Amino acid sequence: MIPGKPGAAEAVVHRLLARAVVLRPQETAALLLGFTAFLSLLCAYYLLRPLRDAMGLVGGVGQLPWLFSATFVSMLALVPVFGALTARLPPRRFVPLVYRFFALNILGFGALFATGVQEVAVSRVFFVWLSVFNLFVISVFWSVMADGFSSEQGKRLFGFIAAGGTAGALLGPALAAVLAVRFGVALLALIAALLLEVAVQCLRRLQHAESHGGKDGPPAGERLGGGILAGVTLIARDRYLLGIVVYLLLHSCASTLLYFEQGRIVAAGFADTASRTRFFALVDLCVSGLALSLQLFGSAYVIRRAGVGVALAVLPLATLAAFGALAAWPTVAVLGAVQVLRRSLDYALARPARETLFTVVALGAKYKAKNVIDTVVYRGGDAVSGWLSAALTALGLGFAGMGAAFAPAAVLWVGLSAWLSRRQARYAEESTTQRKEDHEPRIE
Repeated sequence: MIPGKPGAAEAVVHRLLARAVVLRPQETAALLLGFTAFLSLLCAYYLLRPLRDAMGLVGGVGQLPWLFSATFVSMLALVPVFGALTARLPPRRFVPLVYRFFALNILGFGALFATGVQEVAVSRVFFVWLSVFNLFVISVFWSVMADGFSSEQGKRLFGFIAAGGTAGALLGPALAAVLAVRFGVALLALIAALLLEVAVQCLRRLQHAESHGGKDGPPAGERLGGGILAGVTLIARDRYLLGIVVYLLLHSCASTLLYFEQGRIVAAGFADTASRTRFFALVDLCVSGLALSLQLFGSAYVIRRAGVGVALAVLPLATLAAFGALAAWPTVAVLGAVQVLRRSLDYALARPARETLFTVVALGAKYKAKNVIDTVVYRGGDAVSGWLSAALTALGLGFAGMGAAFAPAAVLWVGLSAWLSRRQARYAEESTTQRKEDHEPRIE
């Protein structure tokens, strides 16, 4: 991605990285920038995530459907704002604006927590806000990655870049555990805001290189144009994007049902917020450790050798296993084990494969449609699934019954993975052929 001949230091780094990933010398700087940016983003999020999960239970498990619905409504309100930004500003200008807006929010919450104002109300707002923050900043990050890397590069490099996020997910809870009790939440908020600025600087360097460099579509310095709801229109007109929507809805539905069961098991197994926070933090640490190992040494191999479809299908198969295990043994130990396995496979295989799907779509879809899919669609699935879970529980259908009802959807999910993989391969081939015909080589 980054043009120019690598220097001596970069050549040394390349030789080290090439042991874990298939990497060309001229890609080294771009890979490290992507890795560092994602590490900073996920570290900022995971500094605050255990607090969010614990606070989500302050009002009881019964409040979770309302919190998920509030998150969805917030997403709906923000998508037109994001659409207006992307229509009027080029990516290298609106990306820093988005991240710095959220950094200011973090500092505001830090001040509120430090003063102890309206703890229950602030806790609920914080739960909703962090759920919005997580999806928005990660969606924008992967839009920049899909914009700057080709499909072939994505299969080789996205797993390693995702490992940067996992490293951040390991570092975040560790910092929270060390600093929270001694210095309080306010310091965690300050660190999280600074980490967002680190991500901004990394992404600006990547986008600066792209704007000089022969990638497909308008350079990062040009506006994308279109209306504030252009993302919705793009999705409605494209079966490939609609397929990604269905894939993510199934993922969201399964994750929400498991999250609600997690809430019931944890609420019954631990009596206080501190114990619950510790459990969530331990699960996050285990997920990050396993996912990091897979991302560094297995993701690229599986995606390149077995294909995008296999990597996508891992998630529905792991979900079925999780439903079955929790239906049979609804204990804290089993919950921890299935969450670690399922989430690790998602982060290490399904997520990089899912982001590779966007490398072959038009530039507007990479930012506009992708943002709608990653935010409104995902949280919309959360909201609907949350109320569905509450309704089924009220009717006396237990978690085992929900798992049985979800099984046919899991079969559809696997089939959809194969279909998306075939489409992605076809579009990638068409894009490569077109570039050869136009004599416009992509920087690699």
